[in-house]
Amino acid sequence: MTFGFAPSQSPLSPSSADPASRLGRTLEPAEWASAGIPLLRNPREVVSGLHARHQPTPATAVVAVLDPEERLTASASFVRRSSPADGWELRNALLAHLRRVIPHDLRRRTPVRTAVLLYCRDGDERWTEEDGAWMWGLRDACTLHGLRCGAYITLTRGGWQVLGEGRGGRRPYAGSRPFGLADSLAESDPTPQRTGGGAADALRRAAAR
Repeated sequence: MTFGFAPSQSPLSPSSADPASRLGRTLEPAEWASAGIPLLRNPREVVSGLHARHQPTPATAVVAVLDPEERLTASASFVRRSSPADGWELRNALLAHLRRVIPHDLRRRTPVRTAVLLYCRDGDERWTEEDGAWMWGLRDACTLHGLRCGAYITLTRGGWQVLGEGRGGRRPYAGSRPFGLADSLAESDPTPQRTGGGAADALRRAAAR
């Protein structure tokens, strides 16, 4: 299910024009690594399924809710506005789309469903401040909707990467056609190690300290 961008109408939203405030609404790779984000059992299947369903292009976010068996329960996609990334505004957008596609789980003592975010963007796999704002927004939206905060996945021209897990692949990639499980299994290098100072490298350095 695909919806258009729905910005928050709350008068309590802080101004995104304040650079200091924006910096406070972002997560560094080391903070994300220490947040206890559950690992995906089959990230390739999740990525391929969301890519086939929504066919995202750069600046498109796909938020999805998975059940305890990692089956897709609901998903929505939208295009981010062309403005400086602010975790508060991204949180509001994610929360608005979650509310449209699935009831909240706030009555549960412990979350049983997990939200993951796939973001298609330009550039390479290296962590950016925009990624940090999306991670902050995802974590906060999950708290407000009674969900577990799950993986943050980037999709670029070079392939896909699960931030913090060190897992990724060459397909699908930004601009690729949807492909099936048989194509996925036939790929010769299913879990290439990312290089070039990417998020996985930053997380390994943080863990070694």
